[in-house]
Amino acid sequence: MNKKIIYLLIALVSQVNIVEVSGQNVSLRFRDGKFKIVQFTDIHYNPVSDKPREVDIEEIISRVLDAEKPDMVVYTGDIVTGKQDKQGWDKVLKPVIDRKIPYAVTLGNHDDEYGDWKRPQIAEYLEKQPFSLFQKGAKNIKGAGNFVLKVLNSNGKAAAVLYCMDSNAYGKVDDKKGWDWFDFNQVEWFRKISLKLTAGNGGKPYPALAFFHIPLQEYRMLFDTVSINYFERPAKLPVYGERLERECPGIFNTGMFAAMALAGDVMGTFVGHDHTNNYIGLLDGIALAYGCNTGVWNTLKSGGGRVIELHENQRSFDTWIRLASGEVKQQVNYPQSFILNK
Repeated sequence: MNKKIIYLLIALVSQVNIVEVSGQNVSLRFRDGKFKIVQFTDIHYNPVSDKPREVDIEEIISRVLDAEKPDMVVYTGDIVTGKQDKQGWDKVLKPVIDRKIPYAVTLGNHDDEYGDWKRPQIAEYLEKQPFSLFQKGAKNIKGAGNFVLKVLNSNGKAAAVLYCMDSNAYGKVDDKKGWDWFDFNQVEWFRKISLKLTAGNGGKPYPALAFFHIPLQEYRMLFDTVSINYFERPAKLPVYGERLERECPGIFNTGMFAAMALAGDVMGTFVGHDHTNNYIGLLDGIALAYGCNTGVWNTLKSGGGRVIELHENQRSFDTWIRLASGEVKQQVNYPQSFILNK
């Protein structure tokens, strides 16, 4: 093989930041054939807010954690939106750290908008916290916190993959402005990692999930979707949960969904951003899901988290909403809940 090609391949592989364990030496592993994740999103915690809280955010998080006892937690953005950055982050991470649960964080558009910390400072803080799986990611890739986690099976081998990505904040091109979008280099970053992981698994894509904050434009397509076989009679696929506001995706579609669909590994994407949406639906084989709004002055009856439970050695997961009140809603299985009766 030409030496230039070899060096190029080495350079590409060096950009792939795959993390199996955190700096705390905490492995992610299936237990009794299952791996449970709790997603918290849009806490919007402000330590110096003058708005009274009906319930402390720690209590909402703690109740969900104690009811579900997850193997991992993922915070999907807009977590701390006040000016006292460290105080806020310490507060929202405390229930998870106290229980010694590994956790990942993907940043939202508001996390570095109001406080003194910008994305690099937040990333620096998150990397150093106990039980944190957060990684800054490659410097030449847009965003802070594009990284991959492997979940190991009972034999200590990789059995599932979790993509955590920074969907960025705000974007503007000429007079067009709005929510930001995945940069082309982030899409290419995903493609390279996915290809490398699949090649290392004998050509078989790992069952994978993806977590980020701002929904893809494809979320708006769910309510007009048809069956995957476009030559058959169009048939509407079920969507479970609540859609109480119009989706607010990035203003440009740079192909992240297409990259995931063609890679064949991602079973579902889990986002936040739109506070009154908590639905899950299927588009071209990928479940597009919102978390359950955890904060924004929620009560025990409305605040909570989304639970995702992977099944070892299967392309399958169960998911539901767990409120701090104890109520469980929206129990769904991927893919069974989306199979149409013919």
